[in-house]
Amino acid sequence: MHWHMFLTRGNKGRWKRRVENAVLILHGTGGSGRSLLNEHFAGVLYGKGQLLDTNKYFVILPDGIGHGKSSKPSDGLHARFPQYTYADMVAAQHELLLQGLQVDHLRLVLGTSMGCMHTFMWGETFPDFMDALLPLACLPVQIAGRNRLWRNLVIQAIRQDPEWMQGEYKTEPLGALRTAAGLLLIAGSAPIQMQLTLPTRDAADRFLDEYMQRQLADLDANDFLYQVGASRDYDPSPGLEKIKAPLTQVNSADDFINPPELGIAEREIKRVKNGRFVLLPASDQTHGHGTHTWAAVWQQHLAQLLDASKKGPAN
Repeated sequence: MHWHMFLTRGNKGRWKRRVENAVLILHGTGGSGRSLLNEHFAGVLYGKGQLLDTNKYFVILPDGIGHGKSSKPSDGLHARFPQYTYADMVAAQHELLLQGLQVDHLRLVLGTSMGCMHTFMWGETFPDFMDALLPLACLPVQIAGRNRLWRNLVIQAIRQDPEWMQGEYKTEPLGALRTAAGLLLIAGSAPIQMQLTLPTRDAADRFLDEYMQRQLADLDANDFLYQVGASRDYDPSPGLEKIKAPLTQVNSADDFINPPELGIAEREIKRVKNGRFVLLPASDQTHGHGTHTWAAVWQQHLAQLLDASKKGPAN
């Protein structure tokens, strides 16, 4: 799929090209662009006639710094790798678009979890760059309370494990990774889904054993330490009024990381000029924090956002 361009008159009356059909999709902590190429996300959004049909849209799925095939500690620098933050990740995404892909405008920025937080930052930092924003499963405030605590527990488990060896381990510090993987499991859990799929003690025990085997095979302690630590200074709340593009924020009521009883999303969305907040009720269709990847549950709100936001010839 190629991007489409049209001409606009810029400063001094000169004509310039602008991309009209590019969509930026941003993954969550520990994920990658490829992690969103699954049947319940890509399979619902990217096919013929679907909302982000790749015959119509130029879909961009970057790997954030420290993730996937982007530069990360496990490439060789270990704990000497630069201590990147979300601001660095968003700046790199922007450079990728402008310099690497020569994409100067986005029809949509859509982000899941960490990518949700990046989506708010995109809207503030580059307010004229996109037509619409869909942040999924986050809050537009600094990470505090229980959300901060579980992240710190992960960081401390790794740093205080003697087998971590200040990042110079030869084999993974499995004790730390078990703790990290366990916290990640609880943070992403969905009570209704887990009760339905793990209705007995034996089923729950088998699931945990299989889950740990998968996680310990894939996790790298330094990479995960950096990925979780990158959120340390995230706080878009002072600049929410800078966001210009229509924005629809979607959270689910069974999200452990962003619990609805805090009331933060409802309060902060009032400061976004063209903002709307949707809280999906917990059900057997939601998946806790991971609801962000089950597009069938929230795609109607994406459809409404695309209809309500600025339309170009691609639409």
